[in-house]
Amino acid sequence: MKKGLIIIGIIILSLLIIGFGFEKETKPREDTRLILEHTYKTYIAPPCFEDSNATNYLEDSDIAMANQLGYEPNDACTEEALKPVKEKIIISYLHEFGILKTEWSTW
Repeated sequence: MKKGLIIIGIIILSLLIIGFGFEKETKPREDTRLILEHTYKTYIAPPCFEDSNATNYLEDSDIAMANQLGYEPNDACTEEALKPVKEKIIISYLHEFGILKTEWSTW
């Protein structure tokens, strides 16, 4: 019984060391909000909208729809806003499971 608990403890400790010791890229989820600019067939990240010189042919959507339509980022601001972030593995998984909010979840 004690040997089993020691092995489980070692496994948990190892996972924690790996989780906090190594990094992984966290990407925005497919349901991350974007603004589709249909005139130019581009998408705009919400923080970049004011400076985007968008037309009136807009739609509130998400990354999945922008990818499905084959739209490109509107400008460098949008590209930068949607860049993956390097985080500790454990933090990255907490973001992916929705336990912690990402910077993109406030859009």
